[in-house]
Amino acid sequence: MAHRSGLLLTPDWSGNGGISVIDPGGTTHSIQSRWHTPLRPNGIALEGGGTVLLAHLGDQRGGIYRLYPHGEVEPVVHTVEGIPMPPANYVVQDSDGRIWVTVSTRLTPRAADYRASAQSGFIAVATAGSTDARIVADGLGYTNECVIDEQRGHVWVNETFARRLTRFELRNMHPVKLGKGVCMCTFGAGTYPDGLALDEQGHLWVSSIVSNRIVRISPHGEAHLMFEDSDPSHLAWTEEAFAANALGREHLDIARSRWVKNLSNLAFGGPARQRLFLGNLLGDTLPYIDSEYTGVAMPHWTASLGDLQALIQGTVQ
Repeated sequence: MAHRSGLLLTPDWSGNGGISVIDPGGTTHSIQSRWHTPLRPNGIALEGGGTVLLAHLGDQRGGIYRLYPHGEVEPVVHTVEGIPMPPANYVVQDSDGRIWVTVSTRLTPRAADYRASAQSGFIAVATAGSTDARIVADGLGYTNECVIDEQRGHVWVNETFARRLTRFELRNMHPVKLGKGVCMCTFGAGTYPDGLALDEQGHLWVSSIVSNRIVRISPHGEAHLMFEDSDPSHLAWTEEAFAANALGREHLDIARSRWVKNLSNLAFGGPARQRLFLGNLLGDTLPYIDSEYTGVAMPHWTASLGDLQALIQGTVQ
């Protein structure tokens, strides 16, 4: 995640789990959780006051947790319609503080759903202060990142192994009600849509694991390849496994590319929100690409930082 102050926030699986915060000078500060068991944050969401929501991608259970700047943790949302939340992929807040959660799959292990036939993923929403979320879209093909486009009244979501970008009409907000999903773009060989961002022209930016592609999708579904850093032999090996319903962790845990090491997501940042920061699952750096396009200012862009302000000034180590 990128903030207008120049801070970048990334999930951190080292130690007990938490986040890493990169200040404008390039120094990385680690905030480790003090929770009694390790947390494995996949998606993260910055809240006003400097707290960060973590989507816990546990082996068996998920949940949304709040991480404070000094490492304290509290559970926020831990059930979905009364049932313990499966491993959570992504979390984002809308302008009213509702928490949107994506769950990629109900299958265990998750790799059992690395299939074109995947359909057990869902999107759920919890109102502010509620510990239980309600499903608003179900039957998705390995739900990944989503964008809440309140201005245009749409919710966009990547379905990674169904290989499509789906749009829902945001019909109501109190309570949230979505229309029927419409497939806006189907992706071909080598593209596994994962991360998602929105620009001010209403186009969606999709990042793909394995092929390290970035594709820009128009509001009408036209796709334009903006970037790729892939290895043909690795891509062919992965495609063969996917076609044979044999894709597994071994295919996703190897990176054979030049710059980007399994491109999982992207975030618009920089002073004009025209710099794309690229999250790589297997990399130890944070590459970026400068663009002529401006990213939409999401609710977290102007969030107050509270105690995180100290990190910008280098007073917290």
